[in-house]
Amino acid sequence: MDKVPVITIDGPSGSGKGTLGRALARELGWHFLDSGALYRLVALAALDRGIPLDDAPALARLARELDVRFDVDSDAVWLDGTPVGDRLRTEEVGNAASRVAALPAVRAALLDRQRAFRQPPGLVADGRDMGTVVFPDAAPKFFVTASVAERARRRVAQLREKGMDADPEAVAAEIAERDRRDRERPVAPLRPAEGAVRIDTTGKRIDESLAEMRAHLAGSAPGA
Repeated sequence: MDKVPVITIDGPSGSGKGTLGRALARELGWHFLDSGALYRLVALAALDRGIPLDDAPALARLARELDVRFDVDSDAVWLDGTPVGDRLRTEEVGNAASRVAALPAVRAALLDRQRAFRQPPGLVADGRDMGTVVFPDAAPKFFVTASVAERARRRVAQLREKGMDADPEAVAAEIAERDRRDRERPVAPLRPAEGAVRIDTTGKRIDESLAEMRAHLAGSAPGA
């Protein structure tokens, strides 16, 4: 499977990397891995089952046993055969996922599961350590970012669209704290992979950032 091409898209929460990754996977006709959703699924299952978020052995077992499926066309995610819907994208689950992702035992448990997504004709992998740890041989590699203020604005807009109240300052503070945890964790910290192409989505439409990616892909010819 190492011959199957992989494009990695890493970056912080809310940068737009997931939206860009799905769009790119659809254009290429490739598989898509939302690795952040895997950690969110572990966190969601732990919250539902009353497993403490610092119980590394129990969380690692949970990570190995989860039955998950992604649909790149509908953006739907299934856990144990049931669609999880908007629950996966709540702030509670996002913050819990950040804590779970800092545990080496959980990361080790999910590593093989993530690599198993590498199937023909190719894979677009979105996360925080896709290019540095999970698929170090991928090419090209992208690092997508945006300012904290921009990411907070987007998150508040998403919450309000769903009829949920949101304090912009509190959301910005949560995003900044999550960034800190992701950057400072001892295992697979958030950082650009060597040679990664940086895409800053601040103030840009998705089609503008996607056009930047296409320009780089045209030069590197993924899967050639």
